[in-house]
Amino acid sequence: MESNGKDGKNGLGGDSDLNFLLTGGDLIKVRSKSWQKSRFIKLMEDCRSIGYPSDKIFKREKTFLLDDVDSVRLGRQSDGLIKYTDPSEEEKCFSIIFKKKEKNLDFIASSKEEAQQWVTSLEKVVNNMRNLSHKQRSEHWIIEAMRKADKNRDNKMSLKELKVFLKQLNIDVADIYAEELFRKSDKSNSGTLEDTEIKEFYDLLTYREEIDVIYKKYAKTDGEMSTTDLLKFLLNEQREQATMESALKLIEKYEVDETAKQEKHMTKDGFLMYLHHEEGSIFNPAHSSVYQDMSQPLNHYFISSSHNTYLMEDQLKGPSSTEAYIKALMKSCRCVELDCWDGANGEPVIYHGYTLTSKVPFKDVIKAIKDFAFKKSKFPVILSLENHCTVEQQKLMAHYLISILGDDLVTKPLGTTMPTNFPSPEELKGKFLIKGKRMNKLDAMFSNNDTVEEEMVSEEDEAEECKEKDQKAKTKKAKIKLAKELSDIVIYCKSVHFSGFEHSRDNQAFYEMSSFKESKAFNLSETSATAFIHHNIDKLSRIYPAGTRTDSSNYNPVPMWNVGCQFVALNFQTPSKEMHINQGRFVQNGFCGYVLKPEFQRSLSSQFDPNSLTNGPWLQKKILHVMVISAQQLPKLKKDKQNSIVDPLVKVEIFGVPADNGSKETHYIKNNGFNPIWNVRFEFAIHVPELALVRFMLEDYDSTSQNDFIGQYCLPLTSVQNGYRHVPLLTKRGDIIPSAELFVHTMLLDC
Repeated sequence: MESNGKDGKNGLGGDSDLNFLLTGGDLIKVRSKSWQKSRFIKLMEDCRSIGYPSDKIFKREKTFLLDDVDSVRLGRQSDGLIKYTDPSEEEKCFSIIFKKKEKNLDFIASSKEEAQQWVTSLEKVVNNMRNLSHKQRSEHWIIEAMRKADKNRDNKMSLKELKVFLKQLNIDVADIYAEELFRKSDKSNSGTLEDTEIKEFYDLLTYREEIDVIYKKYAKTDGEMSTTDLLKFLLNEQREQATMESALKLIEKYEVDETAKQEKHMTKDGFLMYLHHEEGSIFNPAHSSVYQDMSQPLNHYFISSSHNTYLMEDQLKGPSSTEAYIKALMKSCRCVELDCWDGANGEPVIYHGYTLTSKVPFKDVIKAIKDFAFKKSKFPVILSLENHCTVEQQKLMAHYLISILGDDLVTKPLGTTMPTNFPSPEELKGKFLIKGKRMNKLDAMFSNNDTVEEEMVSEEDEAEECKEKDQKAKTKKAKIKLAKELSDIVIYCKSVHFSGFEHSRDNQAFYEMSSFKESKAFNLSETSATAFIHHNIDKLSRIYPAGTRTDSSNYNPVPMWNVGCQFVALNFQTPSKEMHINQGRFVQNGFCGYVLKPEFQRSLSSQFDPNSLTNGPWLQKKILHVMVISAQQLPKLKKDKQNSIVDPLVKVEIFGVPADNGSKETHYIKNNGFNPIWNVRFEFAIHVPELALVRFMLEDYDSTSQNDFIGQYCLPLTSVQNGYRHVPLLTKRGDIIPSAELFVHTMLLDC
């Protein structure tokens, strides 16, 4: 087993970009207007981390892992570079953005060409790390632990170092087991492991008995799986519509032994390789691209939506930032909120009114949205305006929206006649819609009596609630003056106050939509679920968190989806169970931010009530069988306690209509985060599978306090593949945990 990325292990051996990074170079690191210092940056010898001198006196060097990099951005595309550098340096600037809460690293190169070289080279090595096979990731992870254990750097491993190594791997083993592994691997009886002996030790350590059992059951041809054997496995265990041709394709794709491949056989290594890739994942790979009908009216979709998008932290004193918009859009959020207020020098700003949150220029936010809106998804983005500005600054807002977004901004209905329904996401690809107040009906655009320059309109419901909370706002103004320029670009999402479902049906046009605070929405979903569903069949609804959630916590979005609400807005900046569920809802359909609602939530004849299930197309009774088998390479949690090993347990949760909600958990495995095995079976009764989500949650058991989070994965039940499947694990913030996974067997059967 090779132990260094330089020799080609990471697939970049001899590459000019890799060599550029290994050589390194001087860059100006930017922290403020006055703090801009030269720093020597280079790729470390392990080819997995970047090093640079620390800004702290007693710390000589700082490093960060390529695995922790979210993206590399060329130009002044971070808050810091926009604030602290001159526009003339645009082409020399670049930023390294991290997945976690670490601050961005902002740099200025000596030339445009050098900046491009850094960005190209960094993007290449970061993408290469992401594209490593599971086996390579495993080896990287284990090699890193070996390095840490090899205290005297002699590339040999003593028994004492081996025990340290096992601790690094998150596995606590008895001395007798460590000694036995050591003895089996030390073929030379030298008292240390070296070269092939370390490989022998690695193979013993990563041996998976559960895979062995499954493989041997079907490997009936000279101890290997023939194409016919593999087909039997795919049909019997995975319940796939497989053929001899598709089985052979898997052998050609994943078999690592050339002789076996020529014989059309799959060895155990090839079988494990298949199980670790998308065909062996719990998530149906056919759902990883857009597979749903995108030509339905806009309101027939659940739409990934963010609340107070500008906030990075809490609702009272945290920072506002363009970065928050970028992060949300890069998670395929398709509806972002802009809380607009009068700023200094006549320039409108965005912040959370009546609080100490910082302010960000409206213009900068629109530029960031324009730059990043369609990088992850081409489907339309809705800008939800909460407008508190005076008429003059509203005119400037309209000017920025029109000038910056250009032809991508929808400023009139599609077609030449007054529309009677929403256009589809497909028709609106690459377009921006404005949600906000409008002076008049849309029909006025098709007549000549549209001459009013400004008009008093009622405040947004959310804005009024915000004002009610503020003790300083003595006078409660129910109306604001609206500029015609801003009113005119509100086309398909005109904000109106909700006065009841009957009133909406009789008085509201299809494009007139209401926002509901969570308490009102939950009440309506419990008392008038079918009426709420019918309301959402021809109109749009937006739900937002209660103003009392000053810590930016979230409500459960599932009951809102159950009644067909499209814009279920959450605080994207808060890692939480609710955001995990949101990510699970939208992971399907190419993670494009739009998910087609079930047919029974789109038909006016539907009498579906999620709280009181009756017979209908929604009722498809199933039993979900889940066997939690094992996990591999779980991360260590307590960095401050070097000897701490996790005691993992697994929770399996179902979210959907109330009758389907459920949670079951395994026992915990003491002191083993490396390869714990449970072999525990669960059953869940499912009534409405089209609305159900499944979440796998791993926790570190603690007898004296709340269990610690290890990792999780959530997905729609309709995207779950049957059979033996690996489940990827995500961090609290929704990023993949390299090399960690859960191994399960699932089967969804009719009752």
